[in-house]
Amino acid sequence: MKYLYALLVLVPVAGALELLDIGGYTLHFLVSALALVPLAAILGNATETVAIHTGPRIGGLLNATLGNAAELIITIVALREGLVTVVKASIAGSIIGNVLIVLGAAVLLGGLKHGTQRFDAHIAGVNASIMSLAIMAMAIPAIFAIGDSEHHPTESDIVRLSDGTAIVLIVMYGLYLLYTVFMRRSVIPAGGQGHGEDGPEGGDGGMTLPVAIGLLAGSTIAIVFMSEIMVGAIEPTAEAWGLSELFVGVMLVPLVGNVAEHLVAVQVAMKNQIELSIGIAVGSALQIAIFVAPALVLISQFVGPEPMTLVFNQFELVALVAAVLVTIMISIDGRSNWLEGAQLIALYVIIGVAFIFVP
Repeated sequence: MKYLYALLVLVPVAGALELLDIGGYTLHFLVSALALVPLAAILGNATETVAIHTGPRIGGLLNATLGNAAELIITIVALREGLVTVVKASIAGSIIGNVLIVLGAAVLLGGLKHGTQRFDAHIAGVNASIMSLAIMAMAIPAIFAIGDSEHHPTESDIVRLSDGTAIVLIVMYGLYLLYTVFMRRSVIPAGGQGHGEDGPEGGDGGMTLPVAIGLLAGSTIAIVFMSEIMVGAIEPTAEAWGLSELFVGVMLVPLVGNVAEHLVAVQVAMKNQIELSIGIAVGSALQIAIFVAPALVLISQFVGPEPMTLVFNQFELVALVAAVLVTIMISIDGRSNWLEGAQLIALYVIIGVAFIFVP
């Protein structure tokens, strides 16, 4: 992934374009989005290094908590700007992207190189059950919001339901971490990249703890500024491209926030470490569903012009249910092959095309 760091030159370029008001919104969006890619990679590597130095238990928790930090920052900035539609679409897109395109590419390329690959079916089953819980928890507020002529909920009822659901999901996230990180030593930390003898490139890399902490702080600050620029350009860019905010949120924003982690998942699958690859892709999706999404619901009470609820629209819910259902069917047997990877990618393409036509 070292070639990604060449894109760091775009960080000052994006800042200069914004400060001097040079170029249009489309240019600002593209440059700031590309600048986020190496920053996300640096953040991921620094987080992994700090996790190594702090030991497996605290390190696993740190990896799980900060694995999606870049995207969390982007969505908080979007919430502050009142782009709730984009935030919800980004949440749905992150889950869909991780379980379909990231896992699909990893399974496809790993299978083409190594044939049938095997992984822990028990942990795949645990992931499948808690992912199903998360998707059902997201669907319930939407169904509740529809109501009927006699039992139509108020807006405050929906907000309270979302807040309560968010708290329950965060508690489940804590229990999930307790089980996978603290009670099963052999399991890859949720949402993290894990640390094996043949782990992915870009792990410790000789980086000292003070340097890693400095990079963690510096990259986080830079991501905040780049996110401000990108989020400010989302609406006019989507209008200029003839795309809906829903499409931008579902298909584009998640790719920017998680591109470094996506590349690592594919790399380790091609090294015949499919269990680690699944831990990255599915673990990241789980983290978005049971921690990031509910955390944003609670954070929205204090930032932005309006609170965010867990009421997703029917297009997002159908895509989420389809993605999770296919992923569960493919992963619970503890084996994968290239054809299953192709199936996941095919569904992602179909969903992407469908969202193009959503007004």
